[in-house]
Amino acid sequence: MIRRIAVGLLLICLFPVARGVAADPPGGDAGRDAFLQPVGGLDEVERERFFRGRSLFNQSWVVAPARDERVDGLGPLYNRLACVSCHARNGRGLPPESPGERMQSMLLRLSVPGRAGEGGVRPHPAYGEQFNEEGIPGVRPEGRAVLRWVESRRRLADGSVVRLRRPRITFQELGYGPLGRVRVSPRVGQQVVGMGLLDAVPVTSLEALAAEVRPDGVKGRLNRLAGGLPGRFGHKANMPDLRAQIAGAFLGDLGITSPLHPQENCQPVQVACRNAPDGGRPELGESELDDVEFYLAHLAAPARRNPDAPAVRRGEALFAAAGCGNCHRPQLHTAAHPRFPRLAGLAIAPYSDLLIHDMGLGLADGRADFQASGREWRTPPLWGIGLTRTVTEVERYLHDGRARNLTEAILWHDGEARRARLRFERMGRVERSALLAFVESL
Repeated sequence: MIRRIAVGLLLICLFPVARGVAADPPGGDAGRDAFLQPVGGLDEVERERFFRGRSLFNQSWVVAPARDERVDGLGPLYNRLACVSCHARNGRGLPPESPGERMQSMLLRLSVPGRAGEGGVRPHPAYGEQFNEEGIPGVRPEGRAVLRWVESRRRLADGSVVRLRRPRITFQELGYGPLGRVRVSPRVGQQVVGMGLLDAVPVTSLEALAAEVRPDGVKGRLNRLAGGLPGRFGHKANMPDLRAQIAGAFLGDLGITSPLHPQENCQPVQVACRNAPDGGRPELGESELDDVEFYLAHLAAPARRNPDAPAVRRGEALFAAAGCGNCHRPQLHTAAHPRFPRLAGLAIAPYSDLLIHDMGLGLADGRADFQASGREWRTPPLWGIGLTRTVTEVERYLHDGRARNLTEAILWHDGEARRARLRFERMGRVERSALLAFVESL
């Protein structure tokens, strides 16, 4: 019964007859293009908006002033040239595998201790809240980050041994003085499918989930942002909606201003950055921000694969019995969206509650973010996770990409997820394989 409900929810999300928003193409995973599909039923005008937004998402921005004023304004400090650089084929980013490899789809959040009224943290006075390794001509980059992996071993109940790793970050060639006492949080890009549906889940539903009494000491909560706004996007749910997430990424990753962030991302000591030419005020206009938001809002979550396979059916029961569903909730419902009516009134199966949870010391970055502590992270949606290898060609999971497969990702769970993880560790090899087969079907 549980299986039929979970499968039915995702099919309702993708193929609601009354609403006409089936994924294109219906029922297919589309191979490496699985995360590039629009929801179905878009009319001609909507499809034009979708493809305009996709073009901007894939656009490589250039230094201002440029002949094409529509796409100039890169930097002055930045990490990458395009949104797609960190979300290749709309999938997950990857961390460096060796100290000599640059961060291609990973970034570093920075903060220093602050007052309680500031959430306990504030941006670094010289480097801000995101480390930028690139600068336009005449603007010195902030430096180079070097990642090294530290490995450990975990022995499971049946004798299996799993190698785990965690990142260690150091800095070189710092451009604006020593970092001093700083908190550093490495983050890889997340997959971007189904974000409009998550944006359309009403706050009242999230508040109800936060008020629930759940087994195993699980107690998800909303990350309340400035002014009490609830967060739902970002690794720590530090963005209130999809539009804010997009504008924040344009500024932090590309150095592109927008109506939500009209000032360049330059610190007071970064004089050349502050004096550099811009690509207009703002560089990403209101209509362009609208198009990117429309594009990301209407990327379809892929349909499940092989839901009736015996191993998948058994794995779904084990997933529930282990307590994984306490956080990775299969059922949410969307309400009316202020701008995107096609996303309203749907039952969806993201396998997330969009709340933050204490995940224990092993995953802690020590960096608070509004009301989220250094041990708390948002429950990431699982839909499409089984297509990671197909889309990205390799598997990397968790906020910093440390997990090289789903087993490693589960074994890092602690805190509120400790009891669920221990149940997984105590399973035999066949049971673990079945549970993983279910997760890979999502």
